[in-house]
Parts: sequence; structure tokens; C-alpha cells
Amino acid sequence: MSSPPKSRGLGRGLSALLGDQDVAAAVTSSAVASGTPPRSPTRAQVTLPIAHLRAGRYQPRTTFENIDALVDSVRQFGLLQPILVRPIAGETESYEIIAGERRWRAAQKAQLHEVPVVVRSLDDLDTLQLALVENLQRTDLTAIDEAQGYRRLIEDFHQTQEDVARTMGKSRPHVANTLRLLDLPETVRDMIRRDEISAGHGRALLAFPNAEAMAKRVVAEKLNVRDLERLASGERLKNGSGTKKSTAGMQNKNADTRALEKRLEEALGLKVALTSRGGERTMLVLEIDDYDQLDTVVDRLTRR
Repeated sequence: MSSPPKSRGLGRGLSALLGDQDVAAAVTSSAVASGTPPRSPTRAQVTLPIAHLRAGRYQPRTTFENIDALVDSVRQFGLLQPILVRPIAGETESYEIIAGERRWRAAQKAQLHEVPVVVRSLDDLDTLQLALVENLQRTDLTAIDEAQGYRRLIEDFHQTQEDVARTMGKSRPHVANTLRLLDLPETVRDMIRRDEISAGHGRALLAFPNAEAMAKRVVAEKLNVRDLERLASGERLKNGSGTKKSTAGMQNKNADTRALEKRLEEALGLKVALTSRGGERTMLVLEIDDYDQLDTVVDRLTRR
């Protein structure tokens, strides 16, 4: 049984954490042991060889592209913000990066030999939470990486969606909707990572039996999220002015179709519509009023 998550005010961001008194104590102790004096006591900051740092195990970011501008800045001005690290147990002079791996990679490309760091002794849960907070404050973290970070908190540390939302300073619906993106095929998730389609597109694509094919159509036809929602509800997109409800397959529903709709409605507690899409293809539409209903449906459909 997991204990309730501690309230650490992580939403304050790393700037607040870097000024904490316990940071100063940890870094001062580390500096004395290594013989390296702090560069700035008010920031509890020391300088360490860049080779002593290791990439973080709980880094939510999966891509580190487009850092050329940062590399140029580091060459000219150095690192203006220290890297947050923790000691690696059982290894001497080795530190795992908690926040700042992008800056560390840029420093390597800029051929720096030492970088400013702040050292903290943190457990795995704190490390993952802080890495997520640091990256969520930057606009270029993909929604898929964010979702995978949330999933690690839930699966590896037994947190609930409410726990994650409270810690990350997000709403529970935001966390739930972000996690839903992980139900997409990997090819579609890669399209979101590459910014070919948005997270909003991704959530709308969950309504289609072949999300990958529809995602390719989104790109080819430059469809927006509302277009996808209309297609999912059985509407036909129309060039120019508006859309027109597609009535193909909606007329002359036979008794078997209506009976099946009723069975589904009784099982799910929702309004259900079955629409022929031509041949043997059929689209199932569920009317869901709120996120609690959505959670219930997902639970029932995925229960084994």
C-alpha cells in the first residue's frame, strides 16, 4: 500500500528549489569532500567536471533536437543556470542529472570541461517528479513524453491520477486526457512527437478503428480537430461552407441493429448509435457527458 504523496510545492519550479537551505547544506558538504569551493554560496552552486555527470534514468524527454542555438549561447556565455544532480550510489565522483540534461548536452557540444551544478540527495520519486516539472515548464516537451512521465509515476510509484495532477499542478482531466494518447499506435505517437499532428488530433483519433490511416489523412488533407470530431460523429466534410450530416446507413435500421444498440446502452449506461459505413463496416458512437463517464467506459472496455 502506497503512502500519501508528500506535498513539496513542486509547481514553484526549480528556481525556488535551487534556493532552499537544504540545498546549500548538501552542496557545501559535497564541496568540502571534493575540495572544490562553491562558486556562489547564495545559489549553493559548485563546479564539477562534465565527465562526472550521467544522463538521468527518469528523464521524460526522449529527443534533444534543435539545441544549436543553446550550444552557441553556452560557448559565448557559459551555463547561466546550474544543472540539478544527485550522487550515484556506490560510485565516487559520479552524479545523475535530475534537471538540465539538455544544457549538459549543449555544454558537451560546446566543449566545456566543467559545468555549474547543484547537488541534492533525492529518492527516485522526487527525481522523476522534479524532472517532469522542469520539462513541463518548457514548451517543447511533447505530449507523448509528458504522458509517459505520468504513466511512470502511476505504474512505478503507485500514484493515482489525482496524485499526479496535484503534484504537477495540472487538472485531473488534463492528466487523464494526456494519458489517453498512449493508447494510440506507436506510429501516430511518433507523428505527435514530430509535431506533424497535435495532441488534440491524437485524442480525436482515438475514436477511429484505424487511427494510423486517419492520421495520414489529417496530414494529407490538413484536417483540424473539429474536422475529425465531425467525421467521428458520422458527418461528411464538405468543401467551402460547413458540413452535412451523412445519412448513409442511418436510415432503415433493422431490428437487429436497434436491439444491439439497446444492449450496449444497458451495458454501458450511455447513449449508443451504430452507423453503417458501407459493406460490413460499422461505426459505434458513444455519447459521453464528462470525464468520469469516460473513465468508467475505459475501465469496462479494458477490464480483463
